[in-house]
Amino acid sequence: MKEPILEPLLRKMRLKQVLPYLLQYPNCRLLDIGCGWDAKLLLAVEPFISSGVGVDFKAPPIHTEKLKTQSFVLQDKLPFENCSFDFITMLAVIEHLENDESILKECARLLRPGGGLLITAPSCYAKPVLEFLSFKLNLINPFEIRDHKRYYNKKDLLALINKIDGLVFSQHSYFQWRFNNMLFCLAKN
Repeated sequence: MKEPILEPLLRKMRLKQVLPYLLQYPNCRLLDIGCGWDAKLLLAVEPFISSGVGVDFKAPPIHTEKLKTQSFVLQDKLPFENCSFDFITMLAVIEHLENDESILKECARLLRPGGGLLITAPSCYAKPVLEFLSFKLNLINPFEIRDHKRYYNKKDLLALINKIDGLVFSQHSYFQWRFNNMLFCLAKN
């Protein structure tokens, strides 16, 4: 699948945000929720993890010694045992989910105590820019932008995390000119 021109650059910028957090969990068990049609995050971080699983309705078939993908639609439940992962990523995913709260509850269930959850999500400032880049210039996949259910600011994300028993807010920042949020949470001990 050929990507619009800005997609690889935006993905590379997100990866740059992820690595410092992931490296706090050397040789971790990683779950990448919403790994996409090419699972590029999993492939990029393979040297730093002991195992990685990517899930997405458009996940490619990958099954190596360290990596595997599973193709299914994200609903309310994920098919893994409690405390299965040390680190979970949801990069540019939560805004596409019908029920963001349910998936975050699942993340809390799946993380081992002290494990990390890293989320990136477009901010409210990004909406007009993403729509222009997508619908007018075709530099970003229009399907992806049309599929956004919501945009977030820091207050929205903190309110959401505070509803989730088992997750504790650790850090929030904006990146990409305040167009994206990055939220890091820890699983309660």
